Amino acid sequence: MNTSTDAQLFEDTFHIENIDSSKYDRVSRLAGRSTTGSEVSMTLDINSQIYPVAVNDTLRVVLASTLSLDGTKDDSKGWRDVGAGEGETTLADLFDYVCHGKIYKFEEGNDGMNIKVYISFGGLLMAIDGPYKKLTPLRVDYTYLLIKK
Repeated sequence: MNTSTDAQLFEDTFHIENIDSSKYDRVSRLAGRSTTGSEVSMTLDINSQIYPVAVNDTLRVVLASTLSLDGTKDDSKGWRDVGAGEGETTLADLFDYVCHGKIYKFEEGNDGMNIKVYISFGGLLMAIDGPYKKLTPLRVDYTYLLIKK
């Protein structure tokens, strides 16, 4: 089963270094670093009741423009309807935790080589900081967050 790389805007594996659960009952803020040597760091709010994560866990994180395996846009459907009732396998079926949100802000790093990308998933926030070349495919648009341990 091939997934379309065109639909995947970003993919990396992160080692979770810190978890802050002090602010909310069911939400934890994860802080992790890339294990692939790409010098990417991530901060992510996650529903820890639905998807518990521990320090030293390794997470595969993907940002995708669509859940369709063939890469076709699902603009005509609501995000919950993609693959529903059709018996169609989607990218969501291959992951454990899936959210839909919007990339809403970019900041340039001090050195001009890094950027920081901000994404909101219904109030659960994500920030990715890394080399401009690695984060170039990201733009202000809707996106899916897919995570697997």
